[in-house]
Amino acid sequence: MLWDDFQTNTGRIIHKWEHYFPAYEEMFSSFRNKTITFLEIGCGSGGSLQMWRRYFGPLSVIVGIDINPSCIEFEGHGIHVRIGDQSDPMFLAQVVEEFGVPDVVLDDGSHIMKHVNASFDFFYPKMNMNSIYMVEDLHTAYWEDFGGGIHSDVSFINRTKQMIDLLNAHHSRGAVPITEFNKTTYSMHIYDSIVAFRKGRARKYQPMIGTAD
Repeated sequence: MLWDDFQTNTGRIIHKWEHYFPAYEEMFSSFRNKTITFLEIGCGSGGSLQMWRRYFGPLSVIVGIDINPSCIEFEGHGIHVRIGDQSDPMFLAQVVEEFGVPDVVLDDGSHIMKHVNASFDFFYPKMNMNSIYMVEDLHTAYWEDFGGGIHSDVSFINRTKQMIDLLNAHHSRGAVPITEFNKTTYSMHIYDSIVAFRKGRARKYQPMIGTAD
């Protein structure tokens, strides 16, 4: 459905990789036609903001943030744009104060690792249960000119590998600490150039006994 919208778009230009659309549908479809706040970091040419508004429906509030002042022209019915740095916690706090904590965050911003990490560190701990945080274009995590690299300490891909251990900390016999991330993350989803996180309550690890008929 979203792919069809992309292909038939006659509005502003949308820059998205084709293979992202199945990931969008898998992670975002349950939010359609509900009262949600969707925040996209990076406004591009403005077309994706319009696409998300069509996809999520008239009950949605679409918020785009970008450092480029000219992106303010992308505002429209149900679409809001705020100008600022995605790594500036004071700016991000103003966005949250105005629109509330988003239900879905899609980071399609600078793709610079320190910016990606800063936005995640600000938004993710604040998000409610069943919220989604998605970071795309993470091929840049392997590029040194974006602060990445296969062995980079600040690569969001390398950080994701560590968060897989955190997600499974209960099974590590004390080798991995129990953290707030573990307590509030239900699942992680890894795609080509995309990582997505679903917030959820901590699991109860109690023995289950099954009986045979």
